[in-house]
Amino acid sequence: MRLLHILIATCGLLFGATGAAIAADDAADRTLAGDAACTRCHDQDEPKPVLSIYQTAHGVKADERTPGCQSCHGASLKHIKNDAGLEIRPPVDISFARGSKANVAEEVQTCIACHKNGQRGHWDGSQHQAAGVSCNTCHTTHVRRDPVLAKATQPEVCFACHKTERAQMHKISTHPVAAGKMGCSDCHNPHGSTGPVQMRKASVNETCASCHAEKRGPFLWEHEPVSEACTNCHTPHGSNIGPLLKMRTPWLCQTCHSGDHGAEVNSGTNLRSGNRSTVNGKLSDATATPRIQMNGRNCTNCHFQTHGSNHPAGGKLTR
Repeated sequence: MRLLHILIATCGLLFGATGAAIAADDAADRTLAGDAACTRCHDQDEPKPVLSIYQTAHGVKADERTPGCQSCHGASLKHIKNDAGLEIRPPVDISFARGSKANVAEEVQTCIACHKNGQRGHWDGSQHQAAGVSCNTCHTTHVRRDPVLAKATQPEVCFACHKTERAQMHKISTHPVAAGKMGCSDCHNPHGSTGPVQMRKASVNETCASCHAEKRGPFLWEHEPVSEACTNCHTPHGSNIGPLLKMRTPWLCQTCHSGDHGAEVNSGTNLRSGNRSTVNGKLSDATATPRIQMNGRNCTNCHFQTHGSNHPAGGKLTR
């Protein structure tokens, strides 16, 4: 019987706490009448768009989840009443002013209170949070179409901070970001991730393979640098060498395969160095003839399956 009384008391406390939370949440009037306390001044003559919020998901009053002005900006009674009759009213409780670092945590928590699932699950501890980025740094709430939510306009929002990536996107070989066919968020989750550099997947390779499925494998003969990370050979934001390579072949290949297919001098195997060659570890002035495999100076003439191969000849990534 005592256990039953304790259980009933605990349920009562939980119900009371829940009821208090609901009451606090409902304190702000979410209706158009409630918004009128703000929109009677902040109307169509406002320099920045305000009323266009009613053309967004935040303005659908038929949805009970839709906030009102005071749900996001706080009750702001000092701002509304302006008892002192100041020419410039006191600021609202939560202003979301761009460039302000004062109330970043409060502003973020105001948004996270509703947008706490899905992509926002790893915000705490993310790189953007650590850098003091607020939701309104990237998002524009009151406009009909938030630029950061559209692939065609999203990159410019990101490039406002990531200027190195902006420059790389203007190189010869890039992803089709400038064409509006993909956005930064196709690869990165700006709200945080369990993967490196805020990748959408757990690793760089998983993220790349979500589009480049033919490179995923598994292959009978794997190329170790590819299995480790695509960025060993590719620079994803742009390169002056196609396709997004860090350097031209054969030099890219020779960063690992330094002695393959060297020229022949007498009975020794050598590596060419201009007009000189290396024979048994010593430089020679003899003119070396390159092996036939180096014809055209491109490893991919023969080894074009660089991401992996199922060729029966073995792990040579050949035709």
